[in-house]
Amino acid sequence: MPTVNSMKLTTTLCCAAVLLLGTLPSFAAEEILPEAKRILFLGDSITYDGKYVAYVETELRLRQPDRAWGIVDCGLPSETVSGLSEDGHAGGKFPRPDLHERLDRVLAQLKPDLVFACYGMNDGIYLPLSDERFQRFQDGMRRLRQKVEASGAKIIHLTPAMFDPVPIRGKLVPADRVTSGQMYEGYDEVLDRYAQWLLAQRDQGWQVIDLHGPMKQASAAERQRNPTFTFSGDGVHPNAAGHQVMAQAVLGGLGVSGE
Repeated sequence: MPTVNSMKLTTTLCCAAVLLLGTLPSFAAEEILPEAKRILFLGDSITYDGKYVAYVETELRLRQPDRAWGIVDCGLPSETVSGLSEDGHAGGKFPRPDLHERLDRVLAQLKPDLVFACYGMNDGIYLPLSDERFQRFQDGMRRLRQKVEASGAKIIHLTPAMFDPVPIRGKLVPADRVTSGQMYEGYDEVLDRYAQWLLAQRDQGWQVIDLHGPMKQASAAERQRNPTFTFSGDGVHPNAAGHQVMAQAVLGGLGVSGE
């Protein structure tokens, strides 16, 4: 569990990220959190890593220490909401896990009141934007939402973290040469589209918190001082500072500001 000091955004980078969050639409915390006795986080390896979940949990416990929060992180590495997998995933040993294979069991066993779902990073399979893959992502999100709501829980969608090509330039491939199992150099453009689609669903009554935008803005601001700055040494998995920005976005979206 992070300490109180670990929740304090002591660097100029994270302070800038907090200022950016002031423009984000939020849900009234009093309409969501009081009813949530058990909170479930679903996602891929970024959620499995758990740092942003731990930061959010710490802030909630600090603010309401007498409340019996039940917060469960069920992130699963490599998972997608789309059911897609690239050729040769895990050296050809197994395809990417599909959330929908386990979702019914997770909901039945944990019986959450509130679900946070963060998908997208793996759903484009690290290739250029494709109508088919994009549709599979949308369909998977709708299925997820329907099943969560049918279970009696509320769901808050989180846009995917950013993909950063800067630290892994040598591993990336241009759009006209990339094939399944490789990584497209402009993959964050795909995640932009996925994030934009999710945010547009707010018009349909979806509750969506943007993580992608704040991460990109904070990274761009820091890169003005340090061109090699990154939240992610492998381009995909955020470090502790990246997770802090993600957590602040979640808290800001809930109307709960971290200190």
